[in-house]
Amino acid sequence: MEKQNFRAKVLSGHLTPQHLQCSLSPSPCLSYAPPELVSEPAGALDVFEMRKLMDGHNLQDRDWLYGIMIQSHLFNPRERGGKVFVAADYNQCMEQQREITMRRIEHLLDCGVFKGWLTQNCPEAELRKLALLDVIALFDHSLSVKLGVHFILWGGAIQFLGTKRHHDEWLRDTENYAVKGCFAMTELGHGSNVRGIETVTTYDSSTGEFVINTPCESAQKYWIGGAANHATHTIVLSQLKIDGEDQGVHAFIAQIRDTNGNVCPNIRIADCGHKIGLNGVDNGRIWFDNLRVPRENLLNSVADVSPDGKYLTAIKDPDRRFGAFMAPLTTGRVTIPSIVTYSAKVGIAIAIRYSLTRRAFSVTPNGPEVLLLDYPSHQRRLLPLLAKTYAMSFAANFLKRMYVKRKPEMIKTLHVVSSAFKATLSWHNMRTLQECREACGGQGLKTENRIGQAKSEYDVHSTFEGDNNVLMQQVSKALLAEYVTCKRKGKGFKGLGLEHMNESCPVIPSKLSNDALRSIQFQNDIFCLRERHLLNLFAAEVSQHQASGEGKENAFLLSYQLAEDLGRAFADRTIYQTFVNAEASVNSGSLKNILGLVRSMYAMVILDEDAAFLRYGCLTTDNAAAVRKEIVTLCSELRPHALALVTSFGIPDAFLSPIAFNWVDSNAWSSL
Repeated sequence: MEKQNFRAKVLSGHLTPQHLQCSLSPSPCLSYAPPELVSEPAGALDVFEMRKLMDGHNLQDRDWLYGIMIQSHLFNPRERGGKVFVAADYNQCMEQQREITMRRIEHLLDCGVFKGWLTQNCPEAELRKLALLDVIALFDHSLSVKLGVHFILWGGAIQFLGTKRHHDEWLRDTENYAVKGCFAMTELGHGSNVRGIETVTTYDSSTGEFVINTPCESAQKYWIGGAANHATHTIVLSQLKIDGEDQGVHAFIAQIRDTNGNVCPNIRIADCGHKIGLNGVDNGRIWFDNLRVPRENLLNSVADVSPDGKYLTAIKDPDRRFGAFMAPLTTGRVTIPSIVTYSAKVGIAIAIRYSLTRRAFSVTPNGPEVLLLDYPSHQRRLLPLLAKTYAMSFAANFLKRMYVKRKPEMIKTLHVVSSAFKATLSWHNMRTLQECREACGGQGLKTENRIGQAKSEYDVHSTFEGDNNVLMQQVSKALLAEYVTCKRKGKGFKGLGLEHMNESCPVIPSKLSNDALRSIQFQNDIFCLRERHLLNLFAAEVSQHQASGEGKENAFLLSYQLAEDLGRAFADRTIYQTFVNAEASVNSGSLKNILGLVRSMYAMVILDEDAAFLRYGCLTTDNAAAVRKEIVTLCSELRPHALALVTSFGIPDAFLSPIAFNWVDSNAWSSL
């Protein structure tokens, strides 16, 4: 009875009118207040100077293309809350998205956007192309992928693997879209393992033709962008057999459609169908039924076949020859880190702007609701991602400049760095988009607010142009090879940023102060220390497996956990160094001070997120706790600068979304 009386008393208290009257009070309607009202005073950070540092190059070209897209009805301008936004219409069916993508390409062609993309061969022209690809991807990823397939894969293969006869015949027509190219490498049975592709090409010396054949279903070319609807020609990667001897993977030009758009004889094409994203790209499947192409269609900068059928090459080592044929993929791995970083910029800019205007809950009785970004937990969710996005931006710019100034002796370093950055930056983009989607609540689900849709559009980067996990294994394998070579020759390390291995091992203090945690010296030491430990451990473990009778390749595979940790350590240390270099280019002042805060946030978050620092003794548990505490302090110090930091991205308002601005008016009845 006592329990029943107690429960009745509680229920009576809940239902008493007086209780309701004293706990509820009327609340005025919410109104939108611009984020500038709750952010740092104007002039505290020079956003234009920061933008120059972030974009890195070709600001005027970027702004010119932004303007072209905003002003054309083809880019789907729509008014929301008193502002005009441009974004692809993802309510369209797959066929409509593909058609409008081609119409946009034709418009950009007419505007001169692609001028010099293949016919001007200098660093300035390449940087302009990379900058304009960044802008195009901000509007619609399908558009940038479609262009990337045509210019970078098809066009790049002709540039890098072809010779003068190919350049003269194809490059200008490609730049003018007189031909529409695609790149047939991936097969149903082989993706990352390009060496294993099954398409076979033989040479018929009686006619001077190559014969390309799909010998089995697993050899069908798969996911070939542009193949389903629009491409007229393709680069075919195929095993080349001469007199019964397999010479490895080679590249051939093949026409797959005539000028009327009809599929050519001896070719079958099927559509890959609807995808979770990128439905503006017409991915297709291709079968070759003993397709004959002229001998001149072999891209012959690496190897050739004489009219009488003799195989000719100056590169006798099959491994080096295969590496040369993979050159076009390096260009793709240079563009992806920058494109995905701009995607992360859009996501974090929208989420931070929204969090500076959206309120939720009161912390005092009858007090005002609190801005989302004034909650320490919300700062912890977004501001570290903002800092990492800054770091990724500097890394992407570093990679682009390395690429456009490349020399033959830099090819190995370019491959390793681009592989590490492609994986790390694309993973960062997906994590950022997911967190930003959640941070925007239900509004993040709306397609017009961009973040949710971007997750589907950019997810592909984890696996195309090289599976991220495979790429990171290649990074570790390259570091191991460098380690073994240096130890065997008794020489110091040179290249790949491993020179720190020649110096004495850094010593980390047992107790770290706030000043120490924020110092470049400590941050550099701890990143180098982790990489040093992991490289030594990885080499020792692989050697141990080999001593137990395992082959070289299997010994590497059995050490995959250390390989993964080492790849991440290399990427983090290299990215951090690009941040330090960017910061060093700035004179003293508020810009440099804020960059110092952002750099420290990046370093602390990496230390906090990777258990390897604790696992391998680089950090004590006390120091790990100090790092975690420092992140909270840095969040509070960066909070006043959050708006200026995302404004410094230089992304026009039209390329963000309604919730980044007046989300009340954009959802008002009058806006319908």
